[in-house]
Amino acid sequence: MKEMQVKSSFSAEVVLFEPEIPQNTGNIARTCAALGCRLHLIEPLGFSLEDKYLRRAGLDYWHLVEVTCYPGIDAFFVDHRDGRFFFLTKKAGRNFYEADLQGDMPMYFFFGKETMGLPSSLLSQYPEGCFRLPMRSQARSLNLSNTAAIVLYEAFRQNDFHDLQINKNEFDGKKIKNTQT
Repeated sequence: MKEMQVKSSFSAEVVLFEPEIPQNTGNIARTCAALGCRLHLIEPLGFSLEDKYLRRAGLDYWHLVEVTCYPGIDAFFVDHRDGRFFFLTKKAGRNFYEADLQGDMPMYFFFGKETMGLPSSLLSQYPEGCFRLPMRSQARSLNLSNTAAIVLYEAFRQNDFHDLQINKNEFDGKKIKNTQT
């Protein structure tokens, strides 16, 4: 008898709270496009969605990502009451790699503005959802777009890289010649 494969409803989505730097948002949009994640932008934004730096950072991937803007965080929560909420913040004491990111409920990963992070008023409402990436004590934080990529790929890793694939390239199965002497 054949086993029926049940398709998971795994969903990872990014929420950027009042992002300020267009290049970071463009890079995150590109990561979302590569993974099939939705991108939610909480206004006010520190740039126009027509910004050339935003467009350049996202390259030609914009048609692959669903972007939704909200006039404030309350508007986001009106539309997204159900799900699991994860808040990435340097203020947290919990290691992100201890988070269980498996399951069928939509997961929303929140990232704060580059200069201020997420507001304490929001973090205090969800203390169990606050996490930090481990790093040296001398380092304050990572770049926003790097953090988003790390977080998203960890979520996908914990879900067996849901719907992602490795495309073969010209180097598969070939020896690469070392040209350095």
